[in-house]
Amino acid sequence: MTLDERVRELLAAGDADGAATAALQALGPGVLGYLAAMLEEDDARDAFSMFAEDLWKGLPSFRGEASLRSWTYRLAWHAAARFSREAWRQRRERLPTSMASRVAAEVASGSGLAPGGRRDRLSRLRDELTPEERTLLVLRIDRELEWPEVAAVLATEGAPVEVAALRKRFERLKDRLAGLARERGLLD
Repeated sequence: MTLDERVRELLAAGDADGAATAALQALGPGVLGYLAAMLEEDDARDAFSMFAEDLWKGLPSFRGEASLRSWTYRLAWHAAARFSREAWRQRRERLPTSMASRVAAEVASGSGLAPGGRRDRLSRLRDELTPEERTLLVLRIDRELEWPEVAAVLATEGAPVEVAALRKRFERLKDRLAGLARERGLLD
């Protein structure tokens, strides 16, 4: 029995909590990985909490028009966007640097994780992408969603996304990233 069938069966039996638990246990690790690729680690955990609450509340009204996996990633996409828009997040201030932070920065500067290193430059390159572009890459490459599933995640209310258009956007995005990576010395 597939996860979709199991969840529908639990919902039909009136066990919304069991259906949500099954969905979160099966799909939660992948969704958390997606959110971690979209946001900083602590932020990803907070957005995951928002996602889990949305899933728990929304699953009883899940109509099955898309696969459960597509629907959950759509919820995660909306949770990440909502989390990024929250006013408190926009006003967040950095704490003053303490002695421990200065020493930690000195140690980190001698490691491969130093600011300005290859990893940092790759991260900055990723940060230049729009959330939709990052989502497209993460869902297709990291999470290995099929094109129709990616289209279902990125569809807006009443405006479905054409798979052919997504594929073309994906190809243009890969070309753009390769060009930027070459310009910045990240590729040979």
